[in-house]
Amino acid sequence: MITKDEILNLENTLYEAIKNSDTEVLDNLLHADLLFVVPSGQTITKEMDLQTYREGNLKVKELTPKVEELNIIADLAIITLQMKLKGDYNNEPFEAKYRYIRFWKEFPEGIKVVGGSGMAI
Repeated sequence: MITKDEILNLENTLYEAIKNSDTEVLDNLLHADLLFVVPSGQTITKEMDLQTYREGNLKVKELTPKVEELNIIADLAIITLQMKLKGDYNNEPFEAKYRYIRFWKEFPEGIKVVGGSGMAI
């Protein structure tokens, strides 16, 4: 059974991996069949997400999350949060506030992100 503490710890690990462009940690946290809708409206896969970090297209300098809701439903966790982000995307500086929903699911090899979405607010 997934606990809220586990998910919050995994979220913190995810934030650090994003800030550090740590594709090894991201690879471990994201499920192979991940689908995520990014703020532009595009649906991306795990490989597309990892490639963004590998190529250095996204560099997050500051990341400030504020968890809104966290629900556990059997082997699935659903988290909503607001996040202030500051960084560069394709060498263009950005600073914005987003709302995310992320779905974490428990598997024999661990808990992984299977999907989510983000939008500017």
